[in-house]
Amino acid sequence: MNASVLTPARNETGREVACAVAYASVGNVAVGFDILGHSLAGPGDRAEVRRIESPEVRIADIRGCVTALPTDPQKNTAGVALLAFHKALGLDHGLELTLHKGIALGSGMGGSAASCVAALVAANALLPQPLSPEALYPFALQGEALASGSQHGDNLGPMLLGGLVLATKTRLLRVPVPAAWHCALVHPHYVLETRKARAALAGNYALGEFVSQSTNLALLLAGCYRGEAALVREGLKDVLVEPRRAALVPNFAKVKQAALDHNALGASISGGGPSVFGWYESRAEAESAAAAMHAAFAEAGLDSDALVSPVNGPAAAVISAIEGNP
Repeated sequence: MNASVLTPARNETGREVACAVAYASVGNVAVGFDILGHSLAGPGDRAEVRRIESPEVRIADIRGCVTALPTDPQKNTAGVALLAFHKALGLDHGLELTLHKGIALGSGMGGSAASCVAALVAANALLPQPLSPEALYPFALQGEALASGSQHGDNLGPMLLGGLVLATKTRLLRVPVPAAWHCALVHPHYVLETRKARAALAGNYALGEFVSQSTNLALLLAGCYRGEAALVREGLKDVLVEPRRAALVPNFAKVKQAALDHNALGASISGGGPSVFGWYESRAEAESAAAAMHAAFAEAGLDSDALVSPVNGPAAAVISAIEGNP
């Protein structure tokens, strides 16, 4: 992004501190590897960013469900995102970050992405003329790359805009979804690192696999735009990535089948896993499925957390404080 098109960062409002929350998300949505995701109403990462006189980025504290993270901003996803933001805007003051983690890392719920987005939305609120969510996207991509080794926006896009989002390297496009459609996501208490999940995808792929996956992605997007569940049901099947990652998720086949048995439009691994999700035409179906998926993980000796949310989940937002409810 050309820094010359960004708003000058004089603090004319007098605001010295701002807080924001970025909610969890389902990455890939089975058929859109690295480019499609949707946000979830539920857990989120919260960030407090304070204006400081020294023109640098600092991380003051990390709290919440994950605390053993680097406080060196160059080694922290949120820190890298803020460094890119600070440099592009040419700020003459510094930014100090306090992060409250509400999303576990290695969960398949976008934990690293949420830290980037929450920090950027809070920092953005300190500007006299805040940037659009889309303008924050390039900075978030730089932070996310630290965690996964590549720039991809399937988690970042929906966190910034809310709902289902198609995220390319340069563009975010929100995809309409009927309000009644819900997601059931079950997160087992088991860590699957993003880099390990991506390493499982190494190797050769057949051209026919790409054609099938492209067909399914097209069907899902068409079904969302037209509000036709039958099209989504036909398309929400991952033939490319899921077969290579399934063995990394304990009891995955039974958890997925539990989701499908409750009339899912489709079900698969959320992001890099180990969380598993399913889409449903109603909240009631999603709630029944979540209980069955929880039971299937229990068969493997794993406790889990179940979450039911509209597919049209919330966007990141400014909040009053990082502690408590947003």
